[in-house]
Amino acid sequence: MGDHDTVRVRLRAALCADDPWTALHALHSPNTDRPGPLAGAVEELYRSDADQRAFRPYLTWLLRSLGEPGDAVLLRLLAAPGLAADDRQDLLRTAVVRGLRLPAELLRTCTQDAPASGGGDAGAGGSPAPELVDAMGLSGDPSFAQRLGALLEDPAAPRGRAALALGRLGARAWTEPIAGRLSEVTGLDHTAFTVALELMGDPAAVPHLLRWLAESGEERVYDVHHALVQLTGRDPLLPEGTSGAAYAAAVRAAWADGRTERAPAVVRDLVVESGARARFSVDGGAGRIRVAFDPPSPGSSWPRWDRCLTFDRKPLYRVGSLCDTCELGLTLLDWPDGEATRIAARMRGRLTDLDRLDTALLAEWIPVLGELETGHYRALLLDLPLERVAEPSRSWWYRRAAARAEEDGDDGDRPADDRPEDYWPGVAHFQLTSPVPGGRVPFTYGAFLPSQPPEALDPAAVARHAEAVAAGGAARRGGPRLDRRPVRGGPARGAVAGRRDPGRSSPARRIRGRRRAGPGAPTRPRGRGKRRGRRPGRAGGGRRGVWLQGMTAAQQAAGNG
Repeated sequence: MGDHDTVRVRLRAALCADDPWTALHALHSPNTDRPGPLAGAVEELYRSDADQRAFRPYLTWLLRSLGEPGDAVLLRLLAAPGLAADDRQDLLRTAVVRGLRLPAELLRTCTQDAPASGGGDAGAGGSPAPELVDAMGLSGDPSFAQRLGALLEDPAAPRGRAALALGRLGARAWTEPIAGRLSEVTGLDHTAFTVALELMGDPAAVPHLLRWLAESGEERVYDVHHALVQLTGRDPLLPEGTSGAAYAAAVRAAWADGRTERAPAVVRDLVVESGARARFSVDGGAGRIRVAFDPPSPGSSWPRWDRCLTFDRKPLYRVGSLCDTCELGLTLLDWPDGEATRIAARMRGRLTDLDRLDTALLAEWIPVLGELETGHYRALLLDLPLERVAEPSRSWWYRRAAARAEEDGDDGDRPADDRPEDYWPGVAHFQLTSPVPGGRVPFTYGAFLPSQPPEALDPAAVARHAEAVAAGGAARRGGPRLDRRPVRGGPARGAVAGRRDPGRSSPARRIRGRRRAGPGAPTRPRGRGKRRGRRPGRAGGGRRGVWLQGMTAAQQAAGNG
C-alpha cells in the first residue's frame, strides 16, 4: 500500500474512533514535517459528499493545521463549482483564521452566494457574514473599501469587523468616518474602531479622539488613550494605582490641553529602598522596549488579545493575553537586532557579580530605562533557586494542575486517566523549587524550557558556564534577553504559568545577556504557556538577576476597559 493510501486509511480510522479529536492529534503530530500526504487525504474525503457531511468539522480543523499544503487545499475547495453555502462558509472561515489572501474574484463569487450575517442573501443587499468581511480586509484589494465603508452606517452589520477590514486595507479615506462614529458604538465594536485607526496610522484621527475624550462621559477610555499614544508617540505618565472613574479622569486630564508632541523621556522618583529593591517612574518613555498588542487575529471577535514583548516594534517574546482566566507564558519568537545587543553589552559588565542595587547603578542605566514605555517600575535583585526536572510527576506542568483542581474543589472531577505524562511539555527543563504565593493569584509556578534537549548542548560550553557559576560569577552570553511577566506571585526566571489578574498584576521585565539557541521546541496549546531558551544543562542550582516590575497604562487599565 502506497504512502497516500496508508495515510488515507489511518485518517479514516481516526475519524471513526470513539474519540476522534484525540485520534486526530495522534495522527497529526508525526505528520507535521510531511503534511502533504495528509492534506491530500483530507481533500479527497472532503470531496466525498458522505464523508464531508459526517466529518466536516474535523476535516477543516486539519486543513487549518497543515500549513501551506492545507492552504492549497482550502483554495482549491473554495474555487470548486457547486459548493454548498454551509461548506463555503466553513471553508471561508478556516481560510480567514489562516490569514489567507483570497483572490478578489473568488470573494466576489462568495459575496453573491453567501448568506448574510442576519439571514437572507448578502449579494442582494444584506450584510455579508463576518468571515466574508474579514476576508475582504485580508485580500489587499482596495476595491472592497466602498462596500466595507457602507457597513459602518448599519447597526445590524458587523461594523467592528468592517472597520478592522478597512484598517487592514490601509484605506485612509475612511479614517475620519470611523473616528467620527466612535460615539455611536460600544463594547467590542468601540475597541475595533480604535484598533482600526491604529492600523491606519493616520494622524487625521487624532482630533476626533481628543474630541471624544473631551465630550464623552464614558469610563472606558483605555482604547482611545492607547490609540492616541500609538498615533502621536506621546505617552503621558498617569498616577499609579488608579482605576475606574479615577483612571478615566487621569486620562482626560493628561490629554486635556490637546498637546500631542512627544517630549523627551524622563526617569524620575528614583528611590533605592534596600540593596535588593528600588523604584522609579518613566514619564514619556520612548517605548522601544514595550509589551505591545499583536495585530488583531483574523476571524477573532476580540480586537485586542495576544501581546508580545517588542524591541523597536519587533516581537521577541509572545506574552499571552489580558484574559483574567488564561495562563501566561513567554515564548521566544525572534532575536533582537544589533542595537539591542549593543545595549546589553554596555550593561553586562555591571551585572556580573552584582550583589546589591544602588543609586549609582540605576543612574548608569537611565539611558536604557528611558527606552521603556511610560509607567511605574520596581527594580528587584533576586536569587532564584532552580532545579532540573526530568520526571513528569515532578514538573509544575502537572503538579500545578493537580494543586489547582484541589484548590478549586474540582479534584474529584478529574478523569481517572489524567496522567502526569499528559502534561509533560516534551523536554527536561528547569523550574523554581517551590511555587511562589501571591495575592489574588494564589500561586505562580516558575519554569523555563530549553529550545533543545539539554543533553544536546555543547559539552565544552556547558562546562565553561558551569565553571563560571561555580566560581560565583555569571555564565556569559551574547545579546540581551527581555522577559516580562505578571508580578503577582513573584518573579521567575523563564516562563510562568498560573491564573492571573490583569487588572491588578504588574508586568516585570528583566534585561540580561544570553545566547540564542537552536531549533524551537514544539508549540503548546493556549493555557500551557512557556518560554523557550537555552541554558547550561546543570542539575539544580540558582540564578541571580535584576528584574524590573512595571505598572504601565495597559496593565493599569486592563480591568477598566
